[in-house]
Amino acid sequence: MTEVRNERRRFTRVPLDLPVEVHQGGDTWKLRLLDVSLGGAATTQPDSWDAQYNQPFTLLIKLDDGGELELFAYLKHVENDRLGFSVEHVDRENIDPLRELLEDHMDITQLEEEMRLLDD
Repeated sequence: MTEVRNERRRFTRVPLDLPVEVHQGGDTWKLRLLDVSLGGAATTQPDSWDAQYNQPFTLLIKLDDGGELELFAYLKHVENDRLGFSVEHVDRENIDPLRELLEDHMDITQLEEEMRLLDD
């Protein structure tokens, strides 16, 4: 089943372990990032999880250099103590930090191909 899911993915997932704050309305959950791609992210699941699934989330990923990467996403699935988010749009201020983060962990040619898919 994993192979079928991976074939449907447009973007390569990069496993990472970074702190991430997940925000929705006035709620904030301090979690760990498990992986990220140009199209989504997965985090750990908090013990107390009472979010509105159909409302957008903001993910603030704490980068090793002290900076932050802000992604706007929707929750797509909750399984095996993981939250899977779909990133609908990456704004101009965040595309370069996201690209730099991914460059450190994947083939640059593959990343450039996937960056071109964002324009489709």
